[in-house]
Amino acid sequence: MAKSTAENTFLRLKTVLDVLTEGVWSGEALNAGQVLAEATARVPFNDHERELLSGGIPRGHKTLTSATAKLVKAGWLVKGRSGWTITEDGMRATVAFPDPVSFASALDAGTPVPAETPVPTAPAGFVRPTFATAETTAPVATAAATEPKKTAKKTPAKKAAAAVGKAAKVLEDAVEPVVKAVRKGKAPAKTTEDAAPAAVGSFEDPDVETHPQPEAVAVAGDFNTILGAPENWAPQYDEAQMEFDFLDQLWKKSAELPAGHYTFKIALNRSWDENYGAFGTFDGPNHELHHDGGTVTIRYDHRTRDITIN
Repeated sequence: MAKSTAENTFLRLKTVLDVLTEGVWSGEALNAGQVLAEATARVPFNDHERELLSGGIPRGHKTLTSATAKLVKAGWLVKGRSGWTITEDGMRATVAFPDPVSFASALDAGTPVPAETPVPTAPAGFVRPTFATAETTAPVATAAATEPKKTAKKTPAKKAAAAVGKAAKVLEDAVEPVVKAVRKGKAPAKTTEDAAPAAVGSFEDPDVETHPQPEAVAVAGDFNTILGAPENWAPQYDEAQMEFDFLDQLWKKSAELPAGHYTFKIALNRSWDENYGAFGTFDGPNHELHHDGGTVTIRYDHRTRDITIN
């Protein structure tokens, strides 16, 4: 029987801690995209979670991204520009609250980890699991300890994103924004029996946002018609939209352009209400592109408002 969004999200939050703990054991550093991909591979989306929202985002993925703020508030996870880091308390939480019900209850109620809880250590013969493939929804352990590292280094971003399994194939090249509206207040503590189901609202309308992403990002400039749009400087058209790279956390747009000099801006949410020009300046001067012809890729980092072109 398919679990509810709340139950699945609590399971994925615990899996986030499990994955980061395994990274500590193996000495590997995973970026946020890889951690979330593995969490959704181990706990696949149900039909409701697989539905795409207005920005082309799977509901379950947006919910999970936002819900990780609960791990930060609990002091179990630290989010930084260099990646995500599990705290010692976060590792101990996987021991203190090993089953989904106790974990959900503790996280939702803000229960501290008991002081006597030990920090977990790697079991004998531990081998870090590899990412799941598109044909399976569970991680696969390899026979040799060197295999996971070798595979991870050679897996392209798009293929790694597909590792969320066939129940989450829609995550390939999907957007990973979080909910923009900041909600005030916290749901009251729940009993063990009703903690997970009653938390649906808190996940779909999270208290805290972290590294928010726009619903859509467009490259709006004097070459939009070359891309097939009806007119230039028009961020509302599909042809101008960038795609969010799940692992790199960057918006990207690749196109074939003839040689020439082009200008453009980055426009958010299919309008000019929020746009960024040269040096990431709000409503700033146009970006300029002197192009020799051929394929060009523009990347936009919403955390810094910077772009790169190659």
